[in-house]
Parts: sequence; structure tokens; C-alpha cells
Amino acid sequence: MQRRRFLSAAAGLPFAAYLGRGWTATPQAGTPRFLLVFLRGAYDCNSLLVPTHSEFYYRARPTIAIARPGQAQGALALNADWGLHPMLEDSILPLFQSRQACFVPFAGTNDLSRSHFETQDSIELGQPLEGHKSFQSGFLNRLAQVLQSDRQSRRGPSTMAFTAQLPLALRGSAQAANMALASVGKAGVDERHSQVIASMYQGTPLGGAVAEGFSVRDAVQRGVQEEMDRAGRDAISAKGFSLVAQRMAVLMREQFDLGFVDVGGWDTHVNQGGASGNLANRLAELSRGLATFAQEIGPEPWRNTVVAVISEFGRTFRENGNKGTDHGHGTVYWFLGGGLSSRAGGSIAGTQAEVTEKALFQNRDYPVLNEYRDVLGGLFGRMYGLSPAQVQQVFPASQARDLHLV
Repeated sequence: MQRRRFLSAAAGLPFAAYLGRGWTATPQAGTPRFLLVFLRGAYDCNSLLVPTHSEFYYRARPTIAIARPGQAQGALALNADWGLHPMLEDSILPLFQSRQACFVPFAGTNDLSRSHFETQDSIELGQPLEGHKSFQSGFLNRLAQVLQSDRQSRRGPSTMAFTAQLPLALRGSAQAANMALASVGKAGVDERHSQVIASMYQGTPLGGAVAEGFSVRDAVQRGVQEEMDRAGRDAISAKGFSLVAQRMAVLMREQFDLGFVDVGGWDTHVNQGGASGNLANRLAELSRGLATFAQEIGPEPWRNTVVAVISEFGRTFRENGNKGTDHGHGTVYWFLGGGLSSRAGGSIAGTQAEVTEKALFQNRDYPVLNEYRDVLGGLFGRMYGLSPAQVQQVFPASQARDLHLV
């Protein structure tokens, strides 16, 4: 095998850190599962969760506002103050009505850079804004470390990033795998080449990791074969995120209980659209995928699953001169799962403010009233039964807030 070809093939291997991991072990019944969905590009939360009570909202967005409930292409009423984008009627609204979805507005980080990359990195690291940052310690990896040390059995959480590269959130000493699912079935390394590569590393310190990397790849391929076999019958449309979500559901049902995926394309500076258009189409695809995930993971695993949908920041409250929105601050987080509490499910949770011009942060954005480390720390504490000290290991110098999401 030529060296150049080998290097190209090896670059696509799934990541596996250690031997003896047991990647293919099925999570036990009742095992909590957590999936983080990161919307890269900062989605416009004011089109998703519409402040239908706010006259200022309609003045600030003359061309892109979502109409009030009852009007043509109007928002779907959630309560007297808030509505949901109409494109989510058949996907997220049923989950909300069955108390398997909730929204936390005025959420986010206190980072004020308004830089996509800087803020994404800051959130994934989950470290205090002040002081030195370690780019080898992401908050999901620290969560995996805590869960590994806290469990009586030797089996820690099976952790998977459904991405081409291991994200910052999963960097650290706990073991994690990664593989992009959109191209599963189009592997650049076939079985024969896999054996050649594995034999080249056999007997070296990397031999075990390489062999396990191929094991992860093979497990992923087997997991999605079920979905592939159903194509052409009752299979859900294999487009975009819906396909990836279906494959994630199979894997998290059978093998992984801590997951990460990112979805791009949310930077809508120009021609954002309202009830229809660019953003509406993306929200529809995302929401269909999330509903697919909820269905395909199965009733028992879904009862113990929480899906958190976050973004690096929100967008400006007022529309710009290009019928779009610019980089903002506060945003809206989504939480989905069959195990959401009756108090949170079907609600708008967290600290809130009246949506007026006076309430805007720096006269342009939603304020952050529900800091993400505090919110997620409270969720993890309740979901996994973590002590305050353990939550501090995941989010140092945070102040965990229990919103009773689960």
C-alpha cells in the first residue's frame, strides 16, 4: 500500500483512544442518554420562539416577523406570550403538547465577542471566561470523566461525536469516538485496506487504538444497516439532518449514551425569510430530524433521553437593511426528551423578561438571563444525580441552576 494512500486513508479513521473499551456494549435499561445538538452560525431564536405578545417585535421586524397565531402563516400558540414557527407544526409542536419539549429563552454565554469561532470554542470548553483556558478539556469530556469515576461498574458512558472531527466539547482524557454519519456507506477504507493498516501497527503502542478505531467504524456500519434495509418502504426521507438523526438514534439506542452533533448554516445576514424562506427551510429540516430521532430511538430509551439544542449566540432583535439579522447575544435553548419533568415539559422555562425595546441588551439583543453553564450544570446534576462538587468538575466556578427539566 503506497504511503500517500495510507496516510489519506488513516486520516479518516474513527477516533479511539484506548484498548478494552467495549464500544459495542448496549446501554442498560434506564441508562440516561444525553445528546447535544450545536447549531453553528447562531440561529435566529426570535423566529423559532416568537414573542407574539410583543408589539415591539412586529415593529422591529417589518418584513421577517412571524405573524400572530390565527393569522395566515402565523405562529403556533404555545401560551399567551409565545408562539412556535409554523414550519414545526408536525414535528416539535406534538412533542411540546405531549410535554416532551420545552424552551429556555434568554439563554447563552456572557462572552461578548460576537465571534462565531471564539464563542463556539468558549461554549464547548465550558470553562470560566476569566483565566487560562485548556483546549484539551471540553465540558462533555469532563462529564464523561465524572460519570466514569462515579459508576460502580467498570463501564463508563459510551461517548460518540457524530462529526468528522472530534469537537472541542469532547476533548480530554475520557474515551470518545467520532464519525460523520452523512457519508456512512461510502468508506474510503475497505476491509482489505483496514487489515493492511491494522497489521502495520500491530505490536506498536498504537496498535490497539488503530484496531479499536476500525471496530468503532464497523459498529457504526452495522448500526445504520437497519435503516438502510428499510429504504423504499416506510423509511423516513433520507435528506440532510433527518438521515443523520435516524442513524444517530440507532446508535444511541444500541451503543452510545452520550452524544454530540453539530449542524451548520445558521448565519442569516441576508434574506432570512419569515414563515417561509431560507431560515424556515432549515428549521423544518432540523425539526424533522429531531422528531425522527425521538421516534427511532424507541420508547424506553427516549424516556431516559434528553436532547439539548444550543447555539453560540442569538441574533439582533431588529432586522437589518438586507432583510436578515446580525450577530447578537442571548438565544433560546431547546430541551427534548421523554423524561422531561411535568413541570418543564410543555413550558417556557427559566428566567424571563418582557420583550420590549427597553429590555434589550445594548439596545440590540436578548439579554442572557440563563447562563448556559449554570443551566446545563443543573440539568446534569439532576439527570445523573451528581453532587455539587461533581458539577463543579464539569463546569468550574459555575452556579448550577436547577430548572427542574427532568
